[in-house]
Amino acid sequence: MATVSLSWGGAGDPELRWRYELGKHRLEQLLGLQVLEMPHTLDGSEALYHSPKNRASDLMQAFSDPSIKGIFTCIGGDDSLRLLPYLDLSVIAENPKVFLGYSDSTITHLICAKAGFTSFYGPSILAEFAENNAVYPFTLDYVKRALFEPSPIGSLPCSSQWTGDYLAWTEQNRTLSKTMLPNASYQVLQGRGRAVGRLWGGCMDVLEMAKGTAIWPEPDELAGAVLFFETSEETPAVNTFTYWLRNYGACGILEQSAGILFGKPFQEQYQTEYHAAIRRVLAEFDLEQLPVFTNGSFGHNEPMVTLPYGARILLDCEKAEAQILDSGVK
Repeated sequence: MATVSLSWGGAGDPELRWRYELGKHRLEQLLGLQVLEMPHTLDGSEALYHSPKNRASDLMQAFSDPSIKGIFTCIGGDDSLRLLPYLDLSVIAENPKVFLGYSDSTITHLICAKAGFTSFYGPSILAEFAENNAVYPFTLDYVKRALFEPSPIGSLPCSSQWTGDYLAWTEQNRTLSKTMLPNASYQVLQGRGRAVGRLWGGCMDVLEMAKGTAIWPEPDELAGAVLFFETSEETPAVNTFTYWLRNYGACGILEQSAGILFGKPFQEQYQTEYHAAIRRVLAEFDLEQLPVFTNGSFGHNEPMVTLPYGARILLDCEKAEAQILDSGVK
């Protein structure tokens, strides 16, 4: 599998190279993967910021090379949108393969969706695979279920524990453990019965960048979808979150969806306020019966599940349970 730096190029910065190598080693050790860097993966943050064309070239090469079966992101960032002019969607569509990442990788997930194949909203190399001491077992389990097992992924619970701790990425800190806290299960904000739909979504901050571009889905492509939304470590203000969600209502996306799954906000910032905003906006569009789950363990959460873009998910409002009905890979 190939590693790529599609946004921030920190994996190649001298002070963070150790963390990349640790994540790479764990991919080889825990998942049995043969890891290959693309030509510009480790160019460093400054060089890659100034060359979105090189970042795009790495992605195109990874998709075009038949010997490469998967593409894992080193980390997110905030400007992978600048790759779009240099990508050939037809080539990507002709060469479907596993793509794994989250946050700013939402852009690449939209690209894969346009190309017509499943990608995987899950851990990155620098953050999760290079986690201090070890990869969280919950995170690793769902990577294996989504990427390596042909059977349906099945139950999608919240992690029993979570952490919002921040520890600087220094070698001195690599053996420090984060404080783990008990985690609640899903909270059903509204809705009754069971809802089934195909997963579509990502990081709300990044989705805002993609609106109006060539990779944004056509309205009919989202009919019956279960939307999954999460917010970044920048913890968007409640008003901003409200405006974003209201826009989905104005565009008719909320009305035609089967339900919504929200991830736990980073460090639980604004969680109560976001819940109030969700109820308010849905009421504005007469969608008080739309099934809505919150507190999901994906995105900017530790530990996290891996969500297969486009797979069918079941939301059971009476049991407060979620289940992926399809396999991630064939």
